[in-house]
Amino acid sequence: MSGLATLLLLSPFFLIIAFVFIYPIGQLLYISFMEPTPTLDNYARVVTNPVYARVLMRTIWTAVLVTGLAVLLGFPVAYFMSRARGTTAALVGACVILPLWSSVLVRTAAWSFLFQREGLVNSGLIAVGITSEPLKLLYTQGAVVVAMTHVLLPFMILPIFGSLRAIPNDYLRAAAVLGASRFATFREVILPLSLPGIASGSLLVFLTALGFFITPALLGSPQELMIATLVSQQIREVLDWPFASALVGVLTLFVTLLAIIFSKTLRFDRLMGAQA
Repeated sequence: MSGLATLLLLSPFFLIIAFVFIYPIGQLLYISFMEPTPTLDNYARVVTNPVYARVLMRTIWTAVLVTGLAVLLGFPVAYFMSRARGTTAALVGACVILPLWSSVLVRTAAWSFLFQREGLVNSGLIAVGITSEPLKLLYTQGAVVVAMTHVLLPFMILPIFGSLRAIPNDYLRAAAVLGASRFATFREVILPLSLPGIASGSLLVFLTALGFFITPALLGSPQELMIATLVSQQIREVLDWPFASALVGVLTLFVTLLAIIFSKTLRFDRLMGAQA
């Protein structure tokens, strides 16, 4: 296929990306620099105001916590999926994929019911004697982290599963023949070869968590304000579009730098879980 034919086939995709992503982001960046007059004051507010700086750091820290928890929970599931066969593999795969078919709002609302003072979690803790009175679980950072991890967990499991499935069984048999224990085989063979999947899943989860809106808005309190909620407040309540655009610009810059670092560290094909 010639280069011109390829370009024609891909042109609808690039036009859609330009219309729904590049143009709106460009407009926001223009507003952040040019309104009400050409200035950098909007960006200075993000960096120098301690309130907004804490919101930015809290957002990054929450994304780090969600990513770390997703790795800890997702790797065992992905490993089990890669070794399962038949009905068991289909059942586990369905449990991972089916939540993606439901709305994030529905899953977040379910967690809000679980974390209520009279919800299932508090009722269970009281029933087993861990606590004598309901704990404050809702409207906390812990509730936000747990719910975001649940929502984003499939995006961690699937890339790791792809890397694990690509590991040839001959490698594992060779390790066993050489006398390696199961733990040594995992440490020396499975874990290193699954790192591209872990890196890919971590990037997907982290970048998505940075811009999460619904879950922090419903399960968090004003003390757990994240940058997406702050942007929404600045646009809908304060009507400060230039400052909201500056917040978007800071977040876009951070995401772009992170993506560049990952692209330099890992080749694109290995980042997507392919084995060299």
